[in-house]
Amino acid sequence: MNTHLDDEIDIKLLACKANMSPRTFARRFREQIGTTPLQWLLTMRIQRAQELLETSSQSIEEIALCCGFNSPVTFRTRFKNSVGISPSTYRAKFISYLSS
Repeated sequence: MNTHLDDEIDIKLLACKANMSPRTFARRFREQIGTTPLQWLLTMRIQRAQELLETSSQSIEEIALCCGFNSPVTFRTRFKNSVGISPSTYRAKFISYLSS
């Protein structure tokens, strides 16, 4: 999943590939990883977005799409809920930290 963060990931398809029911897949995933598949995916997408905000000059919209978010608005909301600040503020703080 980590190499396909920009793809639409379907838990039913992952469960099928693992030869499990979606419910069993979710339960086993949680046992092994400590979180649900969807929460893990969101966390990985946010981490990838942080990397891109830190290392690229791509726009927020481009980063949103690269990380698998359906829209920049959804990305901004999820990012702020997860990190506590907006993507643009995150980028600005990271750049100012490097400049110090």
